[in-house]
Amino acid sequence: MMPGNAIKRHVCVEARINEMAEDANGLPVNTVEYNDLSVGFITSGIPYNYVKEVMPEASVLKLGLVHPLPRKLIEEFAAKVDKLYIFEELEPVIEEQVKAWGIQKAVGKEIFTHQGEYSANLIRERVLKQSPDVDNPAAVPARPPILCPGCPHRSVFSVLKKLKIHAAGDIGCYTLGAVAPLGVIDTTICMGASISALHGMEKARGRDYIRNWVAVIGDSTFMHTGINSLVNMVYNQSRGTVLILDNSTTGMTGHQDHAATGKTLKGETVPAISIYNLCKSLGIENVCEVDAFDLESLETIIKEETARDAVSVIITKAPCALLKGIKFPNKCRALSDMCRKCGACLRPGCPALTKNEDGTISIDETMCNGCGLCMQLCKFDAIRQVKAGE
Repeated sequence: MMPGNAIKRHVCVEARINEMAEDANGLPVNTVEYNDLSVGFITSGIPYNYVKEVMPEASVLKLGLVHPLPRKLIEEFAAKVDKLYIFEELEPVIEEQVKAWGIQKAVGKEIFTHQGEYSANLIRERVLKQSPDVDNPAAVPARPPILCPGCPHRSVFSVLKKLKIHAAGDIGCYTLGAVAPLGVIDTTICMGASISALHGMEKARGRDYIRNWVAVIGDSTFMHTGINSLVNMVYNQSRGTVLILDNSTTGMTGHQDHAATGKTLKGETVPAISIYNLCKSLGIENVCEVDAFDLESLETIIKEETARDAVSVIITKAPCALLKGIKFPNKCRALSDMCRKCGACLRPGCPALTKNEDGTISIDETMCNGCGLCMQLCKFDAIRQVKAGE
């Protein structure tokens, strides 16, 4: 759509919206239930059910189409009821338009909150002035989300924490690196913003400021919208280290394949884009791949790359612990008689490990996939790797 044509087409768009608004007055998705005319509700979606639960006798205009709004239908409904409530969650989209038409009897966010989900009790409290008999929430321990047992991200974050390196994070499982006990992710803005955030920090604060910073982004997120940010780092002659956590899937949001896995969403085999070659093609000289569970190599490489006065990329590779078809032949087993009760193995927060009353640790072999992270962290050989089933 070129600018000259867009000006002409805008007339058509406005005409279509006006036509839809007129048609909306008679669409069956917008329904009116006239009952007690002393009180009426304009609502849409799930909040309609709350109205019917608490005030089944009230008149209700249920909107199935909220843009454009059926003005004639709303004005007719408003004229027939004595009190009018607009019951919509979050922002007052319907309310503001209704009041802009001069329907000032409408009551909405004056008594209903902008925040969170609505409920039947909200109507009881704000409209009927009742005090619902609701039990206080049970005082139970918090259960924050954590990385899965055997997740390669936990290994990478363990090294970053040891080196006291901050990370500009992105959207994915690895965002959980922001919370205890790992606590290395300091920013999460939007998809692809990890690299851009690091780039911006370097330009705003200088190279010395980001020597203990890296950008962290998953393989799927990188392919989706991280590439352009990396291009900008190179183009603007920035400096900084980018960690691409390649676990061969889209972990948090459904395990979809992507352009670097070698399969389409239909499961068809296609040529996989090499993230390594892609980064090299941008003119980045320092690109390396490393096993995400090789703590010694990972630590050495991170130290080397963060010290460079150039853009560098570290690709950590290990499959997602939940990836279909991946088999883990080993388990880790604790040797309590050799345990010094130092707690080093517990620091990364793997849920397969628990601390016993005597200070030793136990490993739940139904959860463990033998990644070996805890075994590497133990300096006293109190954890050994065994074949699954032994």
